[in-house]
Amino acid sequence: MDSLLRLLLALFLPILLFFLFYKAVKISFVKLGIPRSLVFFLFLAILIGGYINIPVWSSQEGDPGGLQRWGHWFFFQPPSVGTTVVALNVGGALIPVLLSLYLLPKVPLLRTGLALLTVTVVANLVSSVEPDVGITMPPFVAPLVSAGVALVVARQCAAPVAYVSGTMGTLIGADLLNVGQVLETGATFLSIGGAGVYDGIFLTGIVAAFLSPGGVPAKASPSPNR
Repeated sequence: MDSLLRLLLALFLPILLFFLFYKAVKISFVKLGIPRSLVFFLFLAILIGGYINIPVWSSQEGDPGGLQRWGHWFFFQPPSVGTTVVALNVGGALIPVLLSLYLLPKVPLLRTGLALLTVTVVANLVSSVEPDVGITMPPFVAPLVSAGVALVVARQCAAPVAYVSGTMGTLIGADLLNVGQVLETGATFLSIGGAGVYDGIFLTGIVAAFLSPGGVPAKASPSPNR
């Protein structure tokens, strides 16, 4: 009986955790003004996009011809090339960045910029580069900072401000500002946002929006003619 219970837990616990994770993502997306009917498809796109990388830069060392053969195509796994390659992950970085750009017209730019600057500085300070591992940072620092700053500077629309500042601040502070150090370790491949839905860029935005009250401001309805 105990072995059967353990087997059932082993089978269903990951499924339960995944659905709880999706529920949190759904709540966050709805706060950001994403229609409920599109949430699942957006989450699915991010999930699939986590396995797709777009090469955006390569060094001139080694065999540049190896990069030219595949450099303008998406790839699911790091290719074997004789050069150093930096790629952008679709699910973990590209889609969150596009969503942030979509939200920009809906948030106060000056206050969002202040929150973004704060998260960028904090993310850069707490992130570190580890050889053979990549860029690491404490998982909840950036979400808590972005949510906290958003509450202070833009309480009425804290969720989108937290998402934009958390996503872009983590991307800039933890990833882009540390690319040089990663390459100095001798790494031949770096995928920004490479963990997909489990990457710091995506998770920071989702957790920050989830923790923050106030969503995207609704458009005022026109007054009826009297």
